[in-house]
Amino acid sequence: MNFASDNTSAAAPEVMAALQAANTGYAAPYGNDPIMDRVRAKLREIFEAPEAAVYLVATGTAANALSLAILTQPWGAVFCHRNAHVEEDECGAPEFYTNGAKLVLVEGAHAKMTPEGLHKAINFIGRGGIHNVQRGMVTITNATENGTVFFPSEVKALADVARGFGLPVHMDGARFANAIVATGATPAEMTWKAGVDVLSFGGTKNGCMGVEAVVIFDPARAREFELRRKRGGHLFSKHRFLSAQMEAYLTDGLWLRLAGQANAAAARLSSALLAAPQTSLVHPCEANAVFAAFPRAGHRRAQAAGAAYYLWPGDQSMEGPDDEALAARLVCSWSTTDADVDDFVALIRG
Repeated sequence: MNFASDNTSAAAPEVMAALQAANTGYAAPYGNDPIMDRVRAKLREIFEAPEAAVYLVATGTAANALSLAILTQPWGAVFCHRNAHVEEDECGAPEFYTNGAKLVLVEGAHAKMTPEGLHKAINFIGRGGIHNVQRGMVTITNATENGTVFFPSEVKALADVARGFGLPVHMDGARFANAIVATGATPAEMTWKAGVDVLSFGGTKNGCMGVEAVVIFDPARAREFELRRKRGGHLFSKHRFLSAQMEAYLTDGLWLRLAGQANAAAARLSSALLAAPQTSLVHPCEANAVFAAFPRAGHRRAQAAGAAYYLWPGDQSMEGPDDEALAARLVCSWSTTDADVDDFVALIRG
């Protein structure tokens, strides 16, 4: 019963088999391996973007921070939601890799920016000319940190605001597969057709050992990314082991199948929790994360039985009345089973 994070799950067997297969003979380093040629071609096909530049890194932080760095200047503002991953979980890496760009936080329910909120934030920046940080770029997290998703029409509405100010758009897609499965959109509809310039395409949270792709839809930006990746220490020498993971992830729709399993587990969990007494959802369950509030007594039983998850926010106390509701974040992965869900809910119900 581990709902702590989709990062806690094992790598999918297909990914591990691909790594083992790649571990023979010799291969050119630094992304010049033949597997990477196939990965690049496959991602271009999936995104209906034959000219897109494709690069691999090992972490989502690197994918996001390096992507932001090619889209804004050091004196630029990066407009994001207050609960965006780049704000809450990157330890200042976006500011570091952009050489000082400022994150400007936009409000919105359930970790989703609204076009109105974004317009207001962009319009306010730069009012003092050279004395202020300048308008730089917009970044959208999909799926969001609160387990909700943007549909392509919502992405386009935000991108249209950005375009109105001449700003480029990045999408943090650490859980991009979960968003695609949840919305039924095509990868192209969710990205460049909706106005996204650069995508961080996640693999690690969805069954890979450690690989993320950066898909740059305007190849004119590619050279700068190559230089920043090398300068930032994220160009792998034995790159074939990144390539092998990503190739397996993309083969026969594995990335969508794994995300579908995670989303289905979260849907089962949210439905079962809602059927339990005194339980409610804090945010809509639209992808693979469930944010729910239920009595402290249920938390005590679950934790005593070894269930792993986080109180959310984390400053809530396990000391207090049994019937007081405490909120929690429960994240399902590709390997979450029906038994995991059912056993957890049985503990909550008592």
